[in-house]
Amino acid sequence: MNILVTGPSGLVGSALASFLTGHAHRVTRLVRRMPKPGADEIFWDPDAGKLDAASLDGFDALVHLAGESIAAARWTNDRKRRILDSRVNGTRLLVSTLATLERPPAVMISTSAVGYYGDSGAEVLREKSSPGTGFLADVCRQWEKAASGVTGCGIRLAVLRIGMVLSAAGGALPRMLTPFRLGVGGRIGTGNQYISWVTLDDLVEMMRFVLENASLDGAINAVTPNPVTNLEFTKALGRVLSRPTVFPLPSFAVRLMFGEMGEQVLLASTRVEPSRLMMAGFQFCHPELESALRHVLAQERTFASPRDP
Repeated sequence: MNILVTGPSGLVGSALASFLTGHAHRVTRLVRRMPKPGADEIFWDPDAGKLDAASLDGFDALVHLAGESIAAARWTNDRKRRILDSRVNGTRLLVSTLATLERPPAVMISTSAVGYYGDSGAEVLREKSSPGTGFLADVCRQWEKAASGVTGCGIRLAVLRIGMVLSAAGGALPRMLTPFRLGVGGRIGTGNQYISWVTLDDLVEMMRFVLENASLDGAINAVTPNPVTNLEFTKALGRVLSRPTVFPLPSFAVRLMFGEMGEQVLLASTRVEPSRLMMAGFQFCHPELESALRHVLAQERTFASPRDP
């Protein structure tokens, strides 16, 4: 397939582009800088509404991953606006552009997050579960609504609600490693909040699986079938690193240090089940947390050396 990918420099986008290329697909990257000479790249500027429609004509598939990082810093009003706008405005621009094409892609994968369900305690959440409340849930609802417009163009739309992505190359895990390796890691808050997670390897395989299975559309929970509590995650990471995990971070300290972001990202509980992927026969390579952590951390040296600019 000839596949267009937005957000190609991010953790998931860069891994997906390499993965698809290795599986004989042609990947073109939608980038926000001037394209490199001879590279399969197309320029766009979602903030300014700039995207050349003719350059998108004829692709078989589109995977839309672009969006401002949610957990990179404390949420200010300006940062919350950027988080929302980077997802909704960019998606609307893509949808309106695709609607003008003579040869639109047959399928579009657009991403969302398990934050769609809000803080739901120990409730098992499936794709038909109701949306939650709060900033992240609202962002996800608007994001998914913006993507839904492509269905009117005859494009199959799959929306992947992604959980915590485990990778040595980026995301949440590398930020956890230093305190844990120093022996000062521990549970966050009560430790009872559920974490729905997936390895980067499984996530990119899920995307290929969805691209190649025409029966999969609509919302799809992109997580493993084995969510864990924060306490279980903490203990598993401690065992893998052979370090104690006896220094908890109390809830009040999370709120003091991280504000609303800490409340909704670190303390919220989302116990999500990938019902549709399991029904479709998707096979997880790393469904269990401890073995997944060992696999991911075994790759750590690969990402220790500086990358090419």
